[in-house]
Amino acid sequence: MSFRIQPQPPARPNRCQLFGPGSRPAIFEKMAGSAADVINLDLEDSVSPSDKDSARANVIAATRDIDWGTKTLSVRINGLDTPYWYRDVIELLEQADERLDLIMIPKVGCAADLYAVDALVTAVERAKGREKRLGFEVIIESAAGIAHVEEIAAASPRLQAMSLGAADFAASMGMQTTGIGGTQENYYMLHEGAKHWADPWHWAQTAIVAACRTHGVLPVDGPFGDFSDDAGFRAQALRSATLGMVGKWAIHPKQVALANEVFTPSKAAVAEAREILTAMEAAKARGEGATVYKGRLVDIASIKQAEVIVRQSEMIAGG
Repeated sequence: MSFRIQPQPPARPNRCQLFGPGSRPAIFEKMAGSAADVINLDLEDSVSPSDKDSARANVIAATRDIDWGTKTLSVRINGLDTPYWYRDVIELLEQADERLDLIMIPKVGCAADLYAVDALVTAVERAKGREKRLGFEVIIESAAGIAHVEEIAAASPRLQAMSLGAADFAASMGMQTTGIGGTQENYYMLHEGAKHWADPWHWAQTAIVAACRTHGVLPVDGPFGDFSDDAGFRAQALRSATLGMVGKWAIHPKQVALANEVFTPSKAAVAEAREILTAMEAAKARGEGATVYKGRLVDIASIKQAEVIVRQSEMIAGG
């Protein structure tokens, strides 16, 4: 272990982030009643330029008028390369209820992007006397973003979560695909004449997880575009969970249950983790640093792995 201990990420459930356009206030109540841990009201890609102002007003009203329960409430603002983002920040901070937990900053390419938003948010908070400190989420959606992913993860103490935005990322990288997440038809290997599809997002997800875990940020998998493909969504989510991500976006309500299923440790996994901890306690009492559990070696590293599963289960149950 390095002398510099990795900070812990925010201790809150983040299994599923359900997105909905700010231009469709009629769906806000249904979103509030969903099983998603995080609600993302969107002012960016899903809102046309002519609807930006009205969508912003809808979202501000929703922070006051709708009971969001214990959910984390986030608003995705417009990108810093647009003429809309500064009004998003100012009006949200000046007019929205303090029930708002986070703003999501899209297309972040460098640490300076977060610095700019942080400076504006801090100024408005101080001017308005807001008591609740607003948190940030960011989306990595470009070659620059993935190249600077670690400095972005360390850029602001407000930062709580980071996601991969597959579609814009693919465009920025010049990838020959129109798919959003999941395996891609032409990204395969041949073995004895049979095709085996790999995951083209794997390396970017791994870079995000490493940066997030280094700096105490929640790594979250982004969207899966084909909401008619439940098996594909679940497979993508399982790969992401295996890599260390804590949750996934839902761009359709039917994806919420799938994400929650994958990112909630199963009863069997939790029971096994507790058994490993018990076995290691017994080993330590005997003065041993390792023991055998179900025919395999478990040691100090196994304790850390098991503790991750148990803590996650307890956090979700408490949430």
